[in-house]
Amino acid sequence: MPLLEFGRRLSGRTLGGGNQSPDPLIAIISSIVVASVLMVYPLPYDVASWRPLFFLLIMLFWVLCQPAWCGIWFAFSLGVATDFMMDAILGQYALSFVIIAFLARYFTHNQRILTFGNLWIIAAVAVFLHLLIQLFFQKMANIQFPIIKHWRPLWSSIALWPLIYLILRRWRA
Repeated sequence: MPLLEFGRRLSGRTLGGGNQSPDPLIAIISSIVVASVLMVYPLPYDVASWRPLFFLLIMLFWVLCQPAWCGIWFAFSLGVATDFMMDAILGQYALSFVIIAFLARYFTHNQRILTFGNLWIIAAVAVFLHLLIQLFFQKMANIQFPIIKHWRPLWSSIALWPLIYLILRRWRA
């Protein structure tokens, strides 16, 4: 009997048929694949600067809504993948994602219920912090760029958060 109970727990089903959220592994992998395609999909030059920060938003959703599955190492892995995809300095996005994941988990650790509004505000602050960290890295590397274009993903990412939440909320813990 204990072996049967162990097997049901592994498959996500409880003996009492409780209200557990479905296993998020397939959703996590699918969202990462979709976000990676959307990040590297070629766009016209005028539109490309408005591209939302898909990996950051996906990472933030999973770190906040599935803390048992996704944590700091998940954020680090997505950051390194972003470094490679965006041809950035190795560790630039990884450090930013780890800092944001740590701060998000630290400040929401005692929250029992994170409402949609709270998550949206956290996402907006996280995107702003990420862009601030990226600006710091670019200034240190002496990369010249128009400063107004640097902040455009802030607005598109904040506007995209409700759609990401709507699509992935089924797997929220």
